[in-house]
Amino acid sequence: MIVKVTRSGGFAGLMAHGELDTSAEPDAGKLEDAVRALDQGKLGSGRPQPDRYVYRLEVRDAAGADATHLTVAEQDVDQTTAWLLDRVLGR
Repeated sequence: MIVKVTRSGGFAGLMAHGELDTSAEPDAGKLEDAVRALDQGKLGSGRPQPDRYVYRLEVRDAAGADATHLTVAEQDVDQTTAWLLDRVLGR
């Protein structure tokens, strides 16, 4: 599974990008479970708030596969999603 994250917004308005191929990670199962747990219907409004981040995710089951796009506003990030975002952006 390939996960791309773009973080925008925040106080300084800086952008960050990250990409992670879960197949190359020792905790691939945990990463993929965290991705599967993302449900756009449960992620909140996705509407940005002043000085807060917005995360845009692109998820592909494999290179060349169709992508799923999700948007998560900082105020809607739970603990599992925060861990996933940190892993992808920390690359």
